[in-house]
Amino acid sequence: MAEPLIQHLRKFVAVKDEEIPAILHFFQAKSFKKKENLVEEGDMARYHYFVRKGCLRLFYVNDKGVEQTTQFAIENWWLTDYLAFQSRQPTRFYIQAVENTDVLAIDLPAQEQLFEQFPQMERYFRLIYQRAFGASQWRIRYLYDLSREELYYHFSDHYPEFIQRIPQFLLASFLGFTPEYLSEIRKKKRS
Repeated sequence: MAEPLIQHLRKFVAVKDEEIPAILHFFQAKSFKKKENLVEEGDMARYHYFVRKGCLRLFYVNDKGVEQTTQFAIENWWLTDYLAFQSRQPTRFYIQAVENTDVLAIDLPAQEQLFEQFPQMERYFRLIYQRAFGASQWRIRYLYDLSREELYYHFSDHYPEFIQRIPQFLLASFLGFTPEYLSEIRKKKRS
């Protein structure tokens, strides 16, 4: 059940076999059905989720009532509202299962205890946060620098697994355009 997390940890830090049961003790296994909300706006962002199987999305509802997806997480990715999680404040986002999804969840007090007991875990989380922050910086740059069509092709070239798995209307929301416009882009051939 927790093998994907252990493999992911070992990509970043050294974890001894005898430490694994104690590390896993800090996590809770949870399952969510497709379209089920894990978190809704106004809730406390109690958990940081590691996706074992499935897909999650982070989104908000804008002033016009339109859902705007800001992030996805598939297998071996982490997701939460990071600021609300760390500050123990209500979130302004929703987290929803795009597919039936299994996660390992850790709350902030457990995470802090995990760091105290296993210092390499603090390094692990720092490294994944740095990667996530870097990816966010690049996403912002692409939003400014690329045309909408270029943005779609860049995304489909670099993340083909999302193109196949994510419904078109969610992909359009993430890329910042309407499903109809995304449909037009997909019908065109690259020049």
